[in-house]
Amino acid sequence: MTPRTTPRAAKRTRRQSGAALLAAMLTVMLVATFSAAALWQQWRSAEVEGAERARVQAAWVLIGALDWSRLILGEDGRSGGPDHLGEPWAVPLEEARLTSFLSAEKNVASDNLEGLPDAFLSGRIVDAQSKLNVLSLVDAGKPVPASLATFTRLFGLLGLPASELSQMTTGLISAQGASTDAASGGGSGISAGSGDGGNAPLMPQEVSQLVWLGLSPSTATALEPYVTVLPVRTTLNLNTASAEAISASLENMPIATARQLVEKRTRSYFKTIDEANAGLPSGGSRFNAAQHGVGTQFFEVYGRLRLDRTWVEEHSLLQRNGVTVTTVWRTRGAGATTTQAKP
Repeated sequence: MTPRTTPRAAKRTRRQSGAALLAAMLTVMLVATFSAAALWQQWRSAEVEGAERARVQAAWVLIGALDWSRLILGEDGRSGGPDHLGEPWAVPLEEARLTSFLSAEKNVASDNLEGLPDAFLSGRIVDAQSKLNVLSLVDAGKPVPASLATFTRLFGLLGLPASELSQMTTGLISAQGASTDAASGGGSGISAGSGDGGNAPLMPQEVSQLVWLGLSPSTATALEPYVTVLPVRTTLNLNTASAEAISASLENMPIATARQLVEKRTRSYFKTIDEANAGLPSGGSRFNAAQHGVGTQFFEVYGRLRLDRTWVEEHSLLQRNGVTVTTVWRTRGAGATTTQAKP
């Protein structure tokens, strides 16, 4: 005889079944949550490892490119003579696939290149003395009249406010005073010549940092093609300088005359300052050895490595003394493009 199930027992059975189903669902949810978290952690670790590996590889490639630039400049220094835009160092490296360089090597088999990501390298060397040196504005805590006149003409030529030139000169005096005090071991960081103590600005090393001296960002951007910041007073290389820089460096030189001079040097570079003066109209101002030259000690090196949508850039300042080329400073930046970059 089959036992009869009472309503209360049936209700209790349904509750137990519902509780078991709920417990099973909770277990599945917890397992899925833990699995998703583990997968995310594994993916994140792989992404971090890949990014770090790419960063290190890019750094080594750019260091190699910088060493190659030093080799080129050292060999150019061995040959001596004026520095001009017809020399090997002045030829920019357009974006090129790295695997094309490796495949040209006899010791690298083409099979070894399969599966490697496409990486593209580009770079250029720029004569830093093709631009007007901001540090030439000040000497021993005082403005240099000749350099101040040069920058005044440049600001006028570019349509920039002269008041910002005054602010930059004052800020440069303050920054140099603070740097001199710190180098002398004063320790207080107070500049004897600045008058504002610890409020003295830092000494910039790039044109974009001239905003520290009182320039507006728009003015610093407008000046970037024509000025530079070098650690010592330098002359302007007439073989590589722009027409604007040449025009500003000489009193009463129209921009049209400077452009004619630039056109003339493309056919034959200037071996001496006298050759450059020979191309000027008679009766006008003349280039002088205190402000002008035909050789260079400082070079800027720009390198860029692109891997898919990410890129790493490096900007360096090199100083050449004969065949010895040393690195003054290096900066590095990285980023990613928003769209897929084309090779």
